[in-house]
Amino acid sequence: MKRLLKLLLSRIGMVSLGILLQLFVLLASLLWFKDYKPVITTLSTILSWLLILYVLSLPENPAYKMAWIIPILGFPVLGLSLYLLFGGSRLSKRLRRKMGDIDKTLEETMVQNETVMEALRQDDPGAAVQARYLSNTVHCPVYQNTETDYYDSGERFFSRVFASLERAEKTIYLEYFIIEEGEIWSQILDILTRKAAQGVDVRLIYDDFGCIQRLPTRYERRLEALGIRARAFNRFVPILNSRLNNRDHRKLLLIDGVEGFTGGVNLADEYANLGKRRFGQWKDAAVRLRGEAVWSMTVMFLSMWNYVAQEQAVDQKPEFALLPKELGYVQPYLDTPLDDEAVGRIVFSNVITGARNYVWIMTPYLIIDEGMAETLTNAAKSGIDVRIITPGIPDKPYVYEMTRANYDPLLAGGVRIFEYSPGFVHSKVFLSDDITAAVGTVNLDFRSLYLHFEDGVWLYRADCIAAIRADFDASFPQCREVKLEESSRISVLRHLYRSILRLLSPLM
Repeated sequence: MKRLLKLLLSRIGMVSLGILLQLFVLLASLLWFKDYKPVITTLSTILSWLLILYVLSLPENPAYKMAWIIPILGFPVLGLSLYLLFGGSRLSKRLRRKMGDIDKTLEETMVQNETVMEALRQDDPGAAVQARYLSNTVHCPVYQNTETDYYDSGERFFSRVFASLERAEKTIYLEYFIIEEGEIWSQILDILTRKAAQGVDVRLIYDDFGCIQRLPTRYERRLEALGIRARAFNRFVPILNSRLNNRDHRKLLLIDGVEGFTGGVNLADEYANLGKRRFGQWKDAAVRLRGEAVWSMTVMFLSMWNYVAQEQAVDQKPEFALLPKELGYVQPYLDTPLDDEAVGRIVFSNVITGARNYVWIMTPYLIIDEGMAETLTNAAKSGIDVRIITPGIPDKPYVYEMTRANYDPLLAGGVRIFEYSPGFVHSKVFLSDDITAAVGTVNLDFRSLYLHFEDGVWLYRADCIAAIRADFDASFPQCREVKLEESSRISVLRHLYRSILRLLSPLM
């Protein structure tokens, strides 16, 4: 009872109650006009069919459209109301207008060095096509002159982060979906406070919904008092609004404009396997860049900062020491719901279709549409060794069921699936042929691919790829391979449950 009362009185409880109250008022209003039921039914049916025609005409993922069409047809009044409130992956006109400067900033600030692009084309025309797509579509250049390091656990990631933060002299920029008070954040906050006192420009963006149960309300005010400039992204408020869909899922930690980190690791104890292990061993991954490619990550952060802080300045590009050219090619990229372009999905698809020998994947969620499933199975049927590592212990049971609901068609198509026995895999990593990789924040689910702000790094012959390969080689023996006979041997009710989850997964 105490836990329930605590939850209800918490910020997320109060906000959720506010949203539920608005839904109740909406339904009560419909019942109030019950005497006009024939008119309402006829009108709602006409409007529902018009809405369905509109939904079908949108440049959305077909699975996302179907997930909305079912409730609109089955429950015309409720389905129509919910779609008007939450439907569509695009931002509201007001938010799109306010954030319109982001794309302009990226286009003007991140300019492709054509000498680097031509060098990549000479090395591998297929890889150059991928790089050109990111350069043209989201204004994210491909770079040389950048060192890369890969971390196969949160423990190794934080060990390096602490040391790098201590060396900061000019700027520290952080942008995270989750920050939680605990041992990890306490150490980082101590460093940030000391650095701010030394005159280092320390700025932090955190997603308000991602931190709603992990940080006190208006936490940015506490940070400001410590000399840290902080902003909460897209504050979670008790108002029915499609903006609730769009979260800042990015994870960026940037130091002096020359060193940058990204990957799956958030700033919380569980990512370093500290405290209570709710999901067994937490396995995550991150990548560190040092060199010219960090400029792209810096502009990504500052363009978001300019929006949340209502500022317009972007730092001057620093001078970079020349590094060995054999470090390979590095291309940080972003994905946003601003442009109706599924950048993360296309990067993943290109890695798969470009494979000649193998493509190996780590992902916490495997909630994909038929197009991605077909891309994976087509590769497997062509003789490519396609393997996917998913969690052995789930963080969310219903999401785990959605993930497993996608096993059968993949297994039948020749894709091999491995569940990580020690615990939960939170890594978002693609590796192909020992030469191409993608590491970042993008999950294989609809929210990451279509609704959230995300980031990643595409790597070609980068010096960290050997470490990524070693991570996979060490992980497979710790996994249990799932076979088709086992996956398909479930009860009728469980099969029905998974079918419903697959249908509605784009909305969850």
